Amino acid sequence: MSTQSLVTGKTLRPALFGRGAGRSALGLVMVLPSFLLLLLMIVVPIFTSVQESLSGRDGRFTLEHYRFLFTDPAMLANIKYTLYLTLVSSVLVLLIAYVLAVFLRFSSGILAKWIERLYYIPMFIPSVIATYGIMNMYGNHGWLARILLLFTNEPMMKVLFDFKGLLLANLWFHIPFATMLLSSALSGIPNAVIESAKDVGAGKIQVFTRIIVPLSFKSLLVAATFVVMGIVGSFTAPFLIGPNAPQVLGVAMQQQFSVYFETGISSACAVFMFVLCSLVGYFYIRSMMNEEK
Repeated sequence: MSTQSLVTGKTLRPALFGRGAGRSALGLVMVLPSFLLLLLMIVVPIFTSVQESLSGRDGRFTLEHYRFLFTDPAMLANIKYTLYLTLVSSVLVLLIAYVLAVFLRFSSGILAKWIERLYYIPMFIPSVIATYGIMNMYGNHGWLARILLLFTNEPMMKVLFDFKGLLLANLWFHIPFATMLLSSALSGIPNAVIESAKDVGAGKIQVFTRIIVPLSFKSLLVAATFVVMGIVGSFTAPFLIGPNAPQVLGVAMQQQFSVYFETGISSACAVFMFVLCSLVGYFYIRSMMNEEK
């Protein structure tokens, strides 16, 4: 090897090393804002809530707040109400969203085109405005009640400040997002696969159960995860149109904090909600890992 090549190799190595270090530093700088935001908005509040939920008024370790959370009749009713609302709302949201996604995937009529144009709208309406719209539409003196008075003197069924109102709000808020995820998954299924299944004698039900559902199951899990987390952590609609008792956990936590000044109980409620969402996330991650294996 010549002296010139050795000198060139020695001069290139520091240059390449410096260039790689510069790229690594640039990558760290670009990631740093997101990391700091995650740290300040999620990690620090979680640790603070856990610490406050395990601290008594004298600052000592205690489990009294969690004992109250799972033994007080009112809080137990709130937990059961939240879980029941989450279950019913999630099932209906995913069912309706999946039907809409399948319809949009395999239909090309005018109705499908209008649905495809309009179902995005609720995603861009703030939750406060949408909730007040529900109040003006389904209230005792709302638009729907006034229209019904033209045909009957019977009072309109109770929608606001009831389970039905929260269910309606959850459908409004979460169906568009779930439909978007599922539509994206279904659009990725090649038509050739479906046509090949039909050519070998598969019917519509077999195509749906053996091809469409398995190929879109991962996106269905993603949609279910986000829908459950969104419903468990909801506050605006339950606060404005939900019942006084029982309450969803988000409203109950706010009441304990701002009305009764029970920081420890509200922190315990926040930790319990975080655990619920973590379990849903863990189920999703485990399902994805098993599928990859």
